[in-house]
Amino acid sequence: MSLGTLEEETFFHCCHLFLQKSEQLGDGWSWESVQGSQEGYLRKAALKSAVINSNPLWDQERSKSNSKAWSDLQEQEQSVLIDEDDGDCMVPAGNSQVLQYEYHILYSCSYNTPVLYFRVSTLDGRSLLLEEVWSSVHPNLKVKLHNSPLNTITQQEHPLLGQPFFMLHPCRTQEFMRPVLQAAQEQCRPVNYVLMWLSVVGPLVGLDIPLKYSTQLHTATEPD
Repeated sequence: MSLGTLEEETFFHCCHLFLQKSEQLGDGWSWESVQGSQEGYLRKAALKSAVINSNPLWDQERSKSNSKAWSDLQEQEQSVLIDEDDGDCMVPAGNSQVLQYEYHILYSCSYNTPVLYFRVSTLDGRSLLLEEVWSSVHPNLKVKLHNSPLNTITQQEHPLLGQPFFMLHPCRTQEFMRPVLQAAQEQCRPVNYVLMWLSVVGPLVGLDIPLKYSTQLHTATEPD
């Protein structure tokens, strides 16, 4: 198996260690088994405040012919201020509201990697549209993703539940995980693939991984 991929058995082992750490930290992750099946997934629900733009960035990206609007948007994103000491940030004014996020981590047999599925709804139960989800992505991250938003966040049927979910597409997971595993191999140190992967992709959709997960990390997967 090529470097950057993950065996299914190792995936379950990584999830087990991740859950142990989550329980210690009180971080709210759980393992959900599918009735009548040996399959399952990691799950976490959270309430988060997000800015939902009435004119989503996704729509503007699809209309780049309006060069002035695109230039103004980039200037707005680059003006975001972040306090490195406490992590507080200022985002452009918009329709800020509390949203209910539900995150699922599954194993993809097609890509041999974890996959992050999620859904978002308002407190009154209305599910957000793809455009609204994209508009809620933090401005700093939009700068990196604006060239290919549809290759990053897509809407798919949940493979275990058969319900509509958003998904961070795993097509480039091997690409960005390969150097991480290569460095671990060269330094002869263990890596929890799921934890390292989630620390990269989670922030794209408002899922931050506390640094405490990286402390006292036990062997989870040995890079091949």
